[in-house]
Amino acid sequence: MVEFNVHPHGPVFDGRASVAVRAYEAEVRYRLAETGKDMVLQMLGEVLQNPTGYYESRVRVEGRPGMVDVVTDGGVIYGPWLEGTSSRNDTTRFKGYATFRTVREKLNSGAVDLALRFLPSYLGRMN
Repeated sequence: MVEFNVHPHGPVFDGRASVAVRAYEAEVRYRLAETGKDMVLQMLGEVLQNPTGYYESRVRVEGRPGMVDVVTDGGVIYGPWLEGTSSRNDTTRFKGYATFRTVREKLNSGAVDLALRFLPSYLGRMN
């Protein structure tokens, strides 16, 4: 009978890989959310007719445990009307700006490229 001993070592076995993956996930979540927030604010600056600054000041990133971070208007009462998702939009000429929906589509289409920008530094942590 042949016997041998196995001594696993390296980033997968000593925990470095999982630490790097968790840090990478956190950074990508943060970068995507902050990019989304910036895009929403930029678009609002282009579409709002008479901005007071109040609505823009409420746009923020909220972290959600176990989920992606969310860009929100903080629950401003007229937010759905500005977005165009309120029942009031059905009865008025104003159909909304669709700011968050437009930004979501743009952000989703560029998410992989943004995530890949940060990947090399995290792969380096696994050596």
